Order: sequence, then structure tokens, then C-alpha cells
Amino acid sequence: MGLISEVLLLPFAPVRGSGWVIGQVLREAERIYYDPSTVRAELSRLEERLEAGEITEEEFDRLEDELLDRLEIATRRSMGTDDGTAR
Repeated sequence: MGLISEVLLLPFAPVRGSGWVIGQVLREAERIYYDPSTVRAELSRLEERLEAGEITEEEFDRLEDELLDRLEIATRRSMGTDDGTAR
């Protein structure tokens, strides 16, 4: 960009900066959400809750399916085959 466009767009700099920060936070949140070790730890806690009688078998199955889907996405991402679309 030229000097004139930079001067004209200067009032929008905070918006552009905020957008960048939001993007960084979103990427980090997704990294943590899809981290295989995080998902495995959640699966372990889920099994403990089932054994303790805190959740029903149906709840366990539903939550386990969600976690296994996350783990599959994480695996595809780590292999570089995730195209960003859901199945």
C-alpha cells in the first residue's frame, strides 16, 4: 500500500489489529480443542464418570462419539489431510 492509503486507513488500524488478535486466539483455541492428548484425557475422565455412576451409558456413548470425532479430526490434521470440511 502506498503512503496515502496508509494514512486514509489509519483510523481502521485498531479494527485490523483486533481482527488479527481474534484470529490468533481462535487458532490457539482450536489447537487445544483438537490436541490428541487433551481428547484422550477427556476420554479417560469420561470413563471415570461412567464408572462412578455420574452419567448414564447413553450419555457416555454420545459424549464418547463426540470425543472420538475430535480425535479423528486431530489425526487428520496432524497428517495434513484435513481439508477443513466436516463429514
